[in-house]
Amino acid sequence: MTVKAGWTGRFFEDFEVGDVYRHPLGRTITRTDNIWQTLLTQNTAPIHFDAHYSAQTEFGQMLVDSTFTLALVTGQSVTDLTQNVFANLGWDEVRLPAPVFEGDTVYSQSEVLEVRDSRSRPTLGIVTVKTTGYKQDGTVVITFRRTFLVYRRGHGPSLSRPEPKLGT
Repeated sequence: MTVKAGWTGRFFEDFEVGDVYRHPLGRTITRTDNIWQTLLTQNTAPIHFDAHYSAQTEFGQMLVDSTFTLALVTGQSVTDLTQNVFANLGWDEVRLPAPVFEGDTVYSQSEVLEVRDSRSRPTLGIVTVKTTGYKQDGTVVITFRRTFLVYRRGHGPSLSRPEPKLGT
């Protein structure tokens, strides 16, 4: 039997300006997702949790909490962008051009805008991307720029795992 290593993510040296990563996983948003996020963040806007109230708005239904959309689309990008992150430095220019509703499926992609050395941390590099989240019909629901510190190859924490003790 041959054991093959799984995907371990990109390191600083793997990023090039202009690269576009279409993140592999979409996610259908449920009522539970929206209610939990609203409760966890103590967001008291009834448009996120009161169906009667929301039915009276121009949307006619509850809106998904925009902080959930930001977190979801950021999370979708981790596999391609920040599996080997040291730290996020910031989210800028967050825009929400269309609403997200329960039952929508959100997909995302990111474009590398800037890649530069870290002046203060030689084992890391700084990458800036523009990430776009969009619904099942292609409607863009969120865009943002994100900047993060990522390890250079050979300088991050070890990804080694213990061997399983099979048959014991």
